[in-house]
Amino acid sequence: MSITASSAQDLIAFIRDSIPLAHSMDLRLHSHDTDHLAIAAPLPPNINDKGCAFGGSLVSLMTLSGWGLVELELRRRGFDCDVFVAESSVHYLAPVWEDFLSEARLGAHADWEAFFHTLRTRGRARIEVACRVPGEQPDKPAATLSARFVAKRRD
Repeated sequence: MSITASSAQDLIAFIRDSIPLAHSMDLRLHSHDTDHLAIAAPLPPNINDKGCAFGGSLVSLMTLSGWGLVELELRRRGFDCDVFVAESSVHYLAPVWEDFLSEARLGAHADWEAFFHTLRTRGRARIEVACRVPGEQPDKPAATLSARFVAKRRD
């Protein structure tokens, strides 16, 4: 089963309906495929006193895009799990002066097959996700987040 635009849009609607902060941030689906999820947010509801994006909005969007990447793959494979961010590290590298997005991908050493093998065997598994807010220059992000997400089976 592939990740469809409908399933990604359904996930964004779920996030906006279930997390008041996400609704206030006015986040939207930007793009997705089996290896990546990008969520966008407009600057106006996420602005700070200096006129650039609020750091809390940047880290929230990165966390939500990482969580969403894991959640989409779980749904695609038919797993009913609770997903939590277990730990994360954020780096703010440059101010963001316009609408922004967060791109989430698996971490460099992460593997879906190992994750799902562990989940089937133990009922819980963890996976590393790397997120970035692109900066003004394509090769230099404005912010990055490295996170470990944990999934626990509900059944």
